[in-house]
Amino acid sequence: MEIIELLTPAYEVAWLPWAVQYFFLVAVATGAALLAAACAFAPAGSRLARLTPLAVVTLAIAAIAAPVSLLADLHQPARFWHFYAHFTPWSWMSVGALLLPAFVTLSLALCASWWLGKPAWMRAIAPLLLLSLLSIVAYTGAEVMVVRARPLWNTAWLPVNLALTGWLAAIGAMFIIERFLPAPVRPHEAALQLLRSIALALAGALALATLGWVALGWMAQASSLLAAARLWQDFPVWRWGMVLSALGGAAVLAVLLAGKTRMACPYYRLVLGALLAGSAWAFRWALFMSVQGVPKFGAGLYLYTMPLGGDGLLGILGMAGLCVALVGLISWALELFPARQHPVAAI
Repeated sequence: MEIIELLTPAYEVAWLPWAVQYFFLVAVATGAALLAAACAFAPAGSRLARLTPLAVVTLAIAAIAAPVSLLADLHQPARFWHFYAHFTPWSWMSVGALLLPAFVTLSLALCASWWLGKPAWMRAIAPLLLLSLLSIVAYTGAEVMVVRARPLWNTAWLPVNLALTGWLAAIGAMFIIERFLPAPVRPHEAALQLLRSIALALAGALALATLGWVALGWMAQASSLLAAARLWQDFPVWRWGMVLSALGGAAVLAVLLAGKTRMACPYYRLVLGALLAGSAWAFRWALFMSVQGVPKFGAGLYLYTMPLGGDGLLGILGMAGLCVALVGLISWALELFPARQHPVAAI
């Protein structure tokens, strides 16, 4: 009897879990910025206007936390400086080093305008913030899409899916954060129903985008769809992952549809928020970490074990702790300075 032994070499991953944190948080920030920019022009007293505090608080948290995870991913401050000292306009990463600070600055400026009760300032900043968030969506999507060595990434549908899942995660974060806001700025049930309706529209758009990727990819025999088909055929772990993803998407849609009669329940909103945010995070984990386990050439899977230190579990918990701390700090600030809450009704 002949025994054939297959050895799989251990390769270091190019994208660490810090990339998952960054792409997740920056997508949440763009989703919150989109809603906050729309709220700036909402009529006073409308359901959309009542979402302003929630959108602004979520934007502030994500806009602060996202660059922290990016800097942690770079490890060495000199690498960050090199983006400016040796600017390369053909690199999306280098271009992003200019786009991200502009987005963070505009986001915090909009948040400060709301805090100071300056609706005119918000309306002046909102169009600039809209353009800036679209540039972030383009840069983060293109940064991954241009990697031709990974056919699964190399598709124009990837930036669309990253944007839509990120905006769904932003709504999920809002459902969680609103529970911890002071009562005077907490949105009423009617405003939360509007937020749920927005989530349903985004979920529908995501489903259409997924069907478009499959249908057009099948007709054109696109490398991205062929790579996905290979994962389904050759790797049982990916097959189960895809099935679970489809079931998870159906579960999220079912919970969203059930919200028409259950939105008043705070526990329902927490579960819905966790499902929306968790699904978007899991999508990015599969996209960045799991895909790197697929060999570019040959058979088998590269083995990856998440470290427990700063480049793995501890880093994930640290970013979650930072977001929790920011939620607590901002909620405490709103309680400490109740006079800052009055401009909400004037927007």
